[in-house]
Amino acid sequence: MLARLHHQLIVSCQAPADSPLHDAGIIAAIAQAAVNQGAAGLRIDSPAHVAAVRQRLPATPIIGLWKQQLPDSEVYITPRWRDAVAIAEAGADIIALDATLRPRPDGDTATDLIHRIQQELGKPVMADIDTWESAQAAAAAGAELIGTTLYGYTTATHTLTPPGWDLLATMVMQLDVPVICEGGVATPAMARQALDQGAYAVVVGTAITGVDALARSFQAAIATV
Repeated sequence: MLARLHHQLIVSCQAPADSPLHDAGIIAAIAQAAVNQGAAGLRIDSPAHVAAVRQRLPATPIIGLWKQQLPDSEVYITPRWRDAVAIAEAGADIIALDATLRPRPDGDTATDLIHRIQQELGKPVMADIDTWESAQAAAAAGAELIGTTLYGYTTATHTLTPPGWDLLATMVMQLDVPVICEGGVATPAMARQALDQGAYAVVVGTAITGVDALARSFQAAIATV
């Protein structure tokens, strides 16, 4: 499963909760379109959307996650064990989770959750990190994939702009774990750059599937004309 993603494009098919695109059938259609054009894998949020995509694309690798905004924690990508279970049961092949060093809502560490997913669900883990320290911790915990997903999106990195090219280079050179470049990959040239820098695979989301964000940015650019 992991080998099928090597040097390939993974498309993140997600939509804001208030968007008309936030519908399981529509997400599945977007995923199908991405695969039709060569995407080797998909990154899908929520059990309902994972299940819909799995039904439509039974053989395509799915990295599943569940974004949960909880009142007692900044961690929102598959923050709890029960979220990981739901994603696995929906049909995800790989479970993605926040592996930053921030406190988790249930008191477990990212390492605890990684081990439970591997041992009890039999699924590989993609650890979404924000810093070199969290990348090291995820590697030590045994995550099968480590992504730069949260670089620029946490309190520790909010002044930084993704993609984290320097972080990616450090991870590729110093970790014996496949590194995924995710976050801020806005052009085909940037996707190529990620692979040229040694990324195992590259995840692209908004630049391909973010209709809401793209339309908003175009409208903002012409609003004062």
